[in-house]
Amino acid sequence: MNEFTKQHKQAWEFDAYEFWVKQAGTPEERAREDRADPKKMLRKYAQYFDCFEGVRVANICGSCGKKAIPLALLGADVTIFDISEQNRRYAMETAQAANVSIAYEVGDVMEVDLSKYGGYFDVVFMEGGILHYFFDINAFMKVMYAMLKPGGKMICSDFHPVTKIMDTLKMGMPSVGYFTTDIVECEMAHARFYDEEIRKQIPKCSLRKYTVSEIINAIIDSGFTLKRFDEHPAWEDKDLPGEFTAVAVRE
Repeated sequence: MNEFTKQHKQAWEFDAYEFWVKQAGTPEERAREDRADPKKMLRKYAQYFDCFEGVRVANICGSCGKKAIPLALLGADVTIFDISEQNRRYAMETAQAANVSIAYEVGDVMEVDLSKYGGYFDVVFMEGGILHYFFDINAFMKVMYAMLKPGGKMICSDFHPVTKIMDTLKMGMPSVGYFTTDIVECEMAHARFYDEEIRKQIPKCSLRKYTVSEIINAIIDSGFTLKRFDEHPAWEDKDLPGEFTAVAVRE
């Protein structure tokens, strides 16, 4: 585990379980919401799945299970790959309360055991802004490709590259030059929800943000066939881009 990965692990294990309880409810409360309408909990991402029943899904940086558990409720066989042990605790308790089974691998997905997971999944799925934690997007996409079966699909939803130069998602992330390749240090995503004194104690993260062409070319160069590239509006300003979803297939 490299120094940046250790840094991110510290940030994402700071008060994480308690944060999810405050933001999403206790595992039992969250499970009731997931069970009531799992497809609704998947939001816009549901449309990118051809089916759910029996589909092996790798949920990359799947955090507290907010998408993995609805997928499992719909019949998918889901494995989360995430760096935070506290995220794992919340996800597994929520899954138990929802009466579904998920697997959870704590660690750096770039060090995934390909003797176990190579060519294993029907879908690799990520959302919520994760690409900026990986400083070599070409290497990242090659790992995603390697985890998929032939014919498998990658659903990669992330923050729109325009967020490099404009905080359209209102997350307090620093703006940089669009074409810069610099790694920048900033607060982790949840820091803004804490009081100032606690906020100062939260470990920082280091991020490398990508351009549209870097993302698309990394997908293509890794061997994928790109099928769709959709842009989505920002959460609070529908006139500005906030997210994108790329869908690609391992032929």
